[in-house]
Amino acid sequence: MTDDLAMPAETQTGLRFQNVHIARGGEPLIALDAHVAPGAVLTVMGPSGVGKSTLLAYAAGFLDPVFRASGAVLVDGTDVTRLAAHERHMGLLFQDALLFPHLSVGGNLAFALPPGLRGRAARRAAIAEALSEVGLAGLEDRDPATLSGGQKARVALMRVLVSAPRALLLDEPFSKLDTALRDQIRELVFAMARARGLPVLLVTHDAADAAAAGGAIIEVAPA
Repeated sequence: MTDDLAMPAETQTGLRFQNVHIARGGEPLIALDAHVAPGAVLTVMGPSGVGKSTLLAYAAGFLDPVFRASGAVLVDGTDVTRLAAHERHMGLLFQDALLFPHLSVGGNLAFALPPGLRGRAARRAAIAEALSEVGLAGLEDRDPATLSGGQKARVALMRVLVSAPRALLLDEPFSKLDTALRDQIRELVFAMARARGLPVLLVTHDAADAAAAGGAIIEVAPA
């Protein structure tokens, strides 16, 4: 069990990876001991296959049992390692927007709203505000299939943020966007995280992503 009182005060907020080690088949894959302050970004950079996405899976609570992991993941000083994925309140963005095709844009956001937000009017207002914040006001009833790539990325981001996450985990979410759009969405994601004081873990193989994040960079290589 982690002794929160033994941790420096500045590391009791934000996201902390405490002596995290992940292996597969007895072979070490990735190790991390780092702290991400609220509003800051930590980038873990390296080629495919070095365990970057595996690290995110461990933090989010859905690590495949073929991997063996040790060490703690703490959010605001609380060890979440033994909590179920839905209890960790981690916000995840992936390479694809992964919007639900059977739901409207508004329906996608409504799916992620905290259950404590009750009342149809309040939920509609939250959805409208979220869409307006990213320049998509009035698109509640749109079919996600009719959106552009940039619009889909914005909806995916707001679907994560309306869920009130405690940290953001980014799994190369900009890699499938064209260059101009990638710069735009990167800036938006990091600005939103800073504004909300969310610690961010970004995994990527792209040095431009790491530079845009503006935080500490840890490079990992194949074992």
